[in-house]
Amino acid sequence: MAPSLHVPSRLSPAGFWGSPTSTLDWCEENYFVSNYVAEFWNTMSNLIMILPPAYGALRTFKDGLETRYVFAFLGLAAVGVGSWCFHMTLQYEMQLLDELPMIYSCCVFVYCLFECFKHENSINYIVITILGGFSTVVTVVYLLWKEPVFHQVMYGALVCCLVLRSVYIVTWVYPCLRPLCYTSLSVFLLGFLLWNVDNLLCDTLRNSRQSLPPVIGAVTQFHAWWHVFTGLGSHLHILLSLQSRANYLKRRLRVKFICGVWPVLHAEPRKTR
Repeated sequence: MAPSLHVPSRLSPAGFWGSPTSTLDWCEENYFVSNYVAEFWNTMSNLIMILPPAYGALRTFKDGLETRYVFAFLGLAAVGVGSWCFHMTLQYEMQLLDELPMIYSCCVFVYCLFECFKHENSINYIVITILGGFSTVVTVVYLLWKEPVFHQVMYGALVCCLVLRSVYIVTWVYPCLRPLCYTSLSVFLLGFLLWNVDNLLCDTLRNSRQSLPPVIGAVTQFHAWWHVFTGLGSHLHILLSLQSRANYLKRRLRVKFICGVWPVLHAEPRKTR
């Protein structure tokens, strides 16, 4: 999975935040760009998981859509903030701030997708209890057993639930949403592929950066690309869930693109008799 790696900094032995205490240290050279940011590119790439979801939460709230989707966007933003803090400091406490919100936000995604065919503003306390219990167990076990593979397996299980449910919805209920679903899955899988390449070929990537211009070398920071594609894939998944819910409730949503690139959904006002 993710090997523990560390290369001494060019700027200082430990940098502003001190020696890493996290159980993971990724392939990007530590304190290579800034003495105040342990992994510069892995940190900055989290902006894609902070700014767009924050806007999505605000837009969802203003449009009067269900609160669960506000929490979905905020959950993704929380993951971005936690990941920013983790990669900036490489401290164990910040690692938890990154990894545990991944579980919590994914549980919100699961709830939204599995409850999209219920009457408006319904609350399924049984599903909430199950997901809350799952999150609690994962948190306690992970705090006691500091094994990153455990977290990765639990997160992967939640992602598998989302994939299976998404494929069911676009296959049997709303085939018109297939392009959105498969684009979301493809983008996420591309990020996962780059995450593995970054782990498995780390030595090769680091050696290649020694002879590359800094800008070109930055492009080989595949863990940062994992953040970019995961952020986009997760955002598209929320849009898929939100559109499925809107279709069921017979609410009309319009797609708009921020800066002509980033897709967001806007709800049209309800028609009054």
